[in-house]
Amino acid sequence: MIRLTHSSRLMATAALGALLLGMAPATGLAAKEKPVAPAAQTAAKPALGTFGFDATGMDKTVQPGDDFYAFANGTWAKNTPIPADKSNYGMFTALGDLSQERTRGILEAAKGDPNSMIGRAYAAYLDGAAVEAKGLAPIQPWLNKVRAVDKAGLAALLAEADRNGIQHFFGGYVGQDDKNPDVYIYSMGQSGLGMPDRDFYLKDNERNAKLQAAYVKHLENVLTLAGEKDAAARARAIYAFEKQIAAVHWDKNRSSDATEIYNKMTIAELTKAAPGFDWTTFIRGIGVKEDALLVAQPSAFTGEASLIAGAPIGVVRDMLLVRSLDGFADVLPDAVAQENFSFYSTALSGTPQMQERWKRAVDFTKDNMGEAVGKDYVAKYFPPETKAAMDVLVKNVLAALDTRIGNLTWMQPQTKVKAKKKLANFTTKIGYPDRWMDYSKLEIRADDLFGNALRSNQFAHDDNISRLGSPIRRWEWGMTPMEVNAYANFGMNEIVFPAAILQPPFFDPNADAAINYGGIGAVIGHEISHHFDDQGAKYDENGRLADWWTPADVAAFEAAGKALIAQYDAYEILPGEHLDGTFTLGENIGDLAGLTIAYDAYKKSLGGKSAPVIDGMTGDQRFFLGWAQVWRRNYREQNLSQRITTDTHSPSIQRAWVSRNLDAWYKAYQVKEGQKLYLAPKDRVRIW
Repeated sequence: MIRLTHSSRLMATAALGALLLGMAPATGLAAKEKPVAPAAQTAAKPALGTFGFDATGMDKTVQPGDDFYAFANGTWAKNTPIPADKSNYGMFTALGDLSQERTRGILEAAKGDPNSMIGRAYAAYLDGAAVEAKGLAPIQPWLNKVRAVDKAGLAALLAEADRNGIQHFFGGYVGQDDKNPDVYIYSMGQSGLGMPDRDFYLKDNERNAKLQAAYVKHLENVLTLAGEKDAAARARAIYAFEKQIAAVHWDKNRSSDATEIYNKMTIAELTKAAPGFDWTTFIRGIGVKEDALLVAQPSAFTGEASLIAGAPIGVVRDMLLVRSLDGFADVLPDAVAQENFSFYSTALSGTPQMQERWKRAVDFTKDNMGEAVGKDYVAKYFPPETKAAMDVLVKNVLAALDTRIGNLTWMQPQTKVKAKKKLANFTTKIGYPDRWMDYSKLEIRADDLFGNALRSNQFAHDDNISRLGSPIRRWEWGMTPMEVNAYANFGMNEIVFPAAILQPPFFDPNADAAINYGGIGAVIGHEISHHFDDQGAKYDENGRLADWWTPADVAAFEAAGKALIAQYDAYEILPGEHLDGTFTLGENIGDLAGLTIAYDAYKKSLGGKSAPVIDGMTGDQRFFLGWAQVWRRNYREQNLSQRITTDTHSPSIQRAWVSRNLDAWYKAYQVKEGQKLYLAPKDRVRIW
């Protein structure tokens, strides 16, 4: 799952894509309110197994207390290959494939309709022969601009690059002001690296050395494809420049701290703090008319501005040439697309084969016109009954957290009142938006793939900038209905669940309630709890970054967080490569809290009755199997290593293992001291 914080959004593209739209606010539940009864199940068979769990994927030779993931999923893991066009494969990717196939059907039906925007976009991508025939001609005017730029014109060119969707030294977007969430503000963050994180440049180990060499070769190859001479030497110069940039960047833990990255300043103040770059021309060129900005990493901006001022203009030009071709690689000839894939997918993630063109065409159309596709998708694949059943689950999980807040021993009474108020103020969005994005100003042509990509980037950028000075768009979504994911948005005080994740194994209206609560119920709890994790807890009931906890609350919460950090720091994922418990803390809290809250909600849903035994398994055993099943995933080694550095989520095995902190798991599976996952009661982390 993802959390929409300033830092996570700043690590994405500066020009936001089409955002989806929202539902009505959820009603707050008092602690004593009775849980809603589960939706009545039909006689239809669940999609998986006899009760919603694929028992054939278990490995019962493993003791649950030694490796709960392997016990629940070991046979599946052993027998499930990773497809050649994927870096990992699991339940998320399986549903992603299903969503992709379904979307293909919608787009194939639209392809022959000249009046269909999504049909034209899809058809243009499928026409690979036309792309090859045009070569680099469509992007050549922009490349010539880059080749001709001097230091005096650099700021204006970078503003144009921003609108075109080309990565450069600084990323930005318009979002809510964290301390005044009823107002939009332009937020900026560090950028400028071609590899995913500063650690790839600065940490010396064998794996990074190989990636560095592969990246320099990639830079050389892209420059050669652009028609440049002396590409090898110029590639080395780009890498040396990027390594200097990496050295002034903040690390990922500091960049994830909502308090640290809230730095409001005017353009004049930024100019004084980061001299050597024409900030006024750049920011005005982006389209920002206001003077107030949020600058996530001020010292990095100071360092980058100095480096840009001191760098030879040729190195800056070469870096932008590479970023331009990489940024549009998927809509340029295969030689460019394959080169981009060879580094970013094969070298970094181990994926041996590029996706078929139709899959890339589906993704392109979804990524750029997601709501135009999504409207047809939900009409065909998201029945009203699924939304109604999700409403029930969400209410039960919200009620469970409300009760837990009331029973906390470490939280002060006055803070509990505020926490319950925040919970009651949640907005829950399920399935799809009730207002759809208007793409009428976006020109899409069936014979102009590159132009479609460029205009889509510009449309998204202009739409994002237009938020400034406008009312907050509380109806928008940050994902399309076809996304197999969910998110929490702190500024909106909302949780969001797209249609595509509301399917087996996460949710099946015909499955046993225990499986649904262990699956989507824990996902719901995960997203709710993000609003109370190490960063989300810094936002009040109105989505404002504010101090609303007492010092005693903060001390108790941080102590529990440190224990969870230590637990995850101890996991060695690959030889010599450990998890970073600090970096993954928010997601680990989400998993722990989500599972804990969902368990309470499941027990309450039984109405005081005992769950039936099914296939020899108790309700509690099935609940934890439902949790473990959604984390079935096999990784390529390169992908797993990259995730350790860049992903705030722990790998799937360790996500399944969070159950070792719940007393109910020990009782359900008779886990004993001496087993590998056993934790003494005093060492089990309990937060919510």
